[in-house]
Amino acid sequence: MNDRLFLAPLHDPKRALDIGTGNGIWAQYDFYTSINMSLVLNLCRDFAESFPQAEVIGTDLSPIQSSIPIPNLHFEVDDCCSEWVYPKDHFDFIHVRQMYGSIADWHAFYRDCYDHLKPGGYLEQAEISPILKSDDGSIIPGDNFDECGKLAVRCGEAFGKSLLVQQFMRDEIERAGFVEVVEEKYKWPVGAWSTDAKLKELGRWNLNHWEQGLEGWTMRFFTRYLGVSETNPQSPWLAEEINPRSGRFKLPKNGISICVRR
Repeated sequence: MNDRLFLAPLHDPKRALDIGTGNGIWAQYDFYTSINMSLVLNLCRDFAESFPQAEVIGTDLSPIQSSIPIPNLHFEVDDCCSEWVYPKDHFDFIHVRQMYGSIADWHAFYRDCYDHLKPGGYLEQAEISPILKSDDGSIIPGDNFDECGKLAVRCGEAFGKSLLVQQFMRDEIERAGFVEVVEEKYKWPVGAWSTDAKLKELGRWNLNHWEQGLEGWTMRFFTRYLGVSETNPQSPWLAEEINPRSGRFKLPKNGISICVRR
């Protein structure tokens, strides 16, 4: 997003909600002082400190956020799929990021967002796809990277929460009543193969993301929903063929950000 924390044309928001805030770094502060990390996380500035007059709430299912105090920011343990506890027409901005695989009824979720935004308020959502794609055809149907993404999609279908929200979120957002849809698409490389300096740096960080996360992503899904054995030496998370360091693949993982107005 070119070092932008959000796309919405915000001027003087009074209340903002970050759904699925995780450790709270979007809502709270950019503790990654390195310019390199700010490139990959798009956390060039802190939302709460950028708008000190705004009340900023970050919600998640787990209380894993930092305890460093910021006067206008607080975190709440909350399930966005349950009944919302906030008043209607309450927020100027609702921010959602990487909630794929977390919500069963997206239409109901977007209606809740619509109802709890003030008229003229903004919803912004950023999502990625579990299916890797290559510009040069280095990922072919049936190879391990292709199959890994498809199996993840099958798991999402099995537990009733699609991982493909990227594909339908624009239509569902518009169906909920939002207008003035702005959609931006980005490439998110895996590995430092790009000749573009910024994409190369993003790729280095994303490679680290993959190396640390792949076992956890696949093991829980594949053992619980596909019947794969944890101890099987041929398990996907143990196979060297799934090593994202492989030089023969150029792996852009596409991301989409959508900003809409009520």
